[in-house]
Amino acid sequence: MTQAMGAGFALGFSLILAIGAQNAFVLRQGLRRAHVLPVVLVCALSDAVLVTAGVLGFGALARAVPGLEGVMRYGGAAFLIWYGARNFIAAWRGGESLEAGEGAASLRRALLTCLALTWLNPHVYLDTVVLLGSVSAQYDDKPGFAAGAVLASFVFFFGLGYGARGLAPLFRRPGSWRVLDAVVGATMWAIALRLLTG
Repeated sequence: MTQAMGAGFALGFSLILAIGAQNAFVLRQGLRRAHVLPVVLVCALSDAVLVTAGVLGFGALARAVPGLEGVMRYGGAAFLIWYGARNFIAAWRGGESLEAGEGAASLRRALLTCLALTWLNPHVYLDTVVLLGSVSAQYDDKPGFAAGAVLASFVFFFGLGYGARGLAPLFRRPGSWRVLDAVVGATMWAIALRLLTG
């Protein structure tokens, strides 16, 4: 692994590690064993596209268009508030538990939700396109840097989606789902608040 690739991997992994709407959704799908492969592929491939765009110079475009950041910020905040509210309602209602082989939703619905959580989240653009794109400018081996960041996405999402199965016994209890939904809702609203006040 080259120095640029190692740097891309480390930075990409650290950016994606924080809990967010996309990660919470992947965790939920992994716990339910519902459409895990398509969901983790959509997340990792989306990151690959965004990282590549950033390394190729689209980060400069995002910084050059003043209105673009505002649209991304407020649109993303509105989406996160709505998604967080759904999780708070699920936590309040309760009654959900994990049964073996239970699917969370149709494949189409799971993929549409995953795409929305990925492409409507302004943090994704700020992290992958702007930040990774800017940092990659320090390296002569830009393809290596991009490859490292993309590899980090694949490692993380596959680890999260398939590693969640180890938590399945805990989530057979309805109370665990209520806690997860409340934490996800609070996380979504905290991110939305940062977007609106940042």
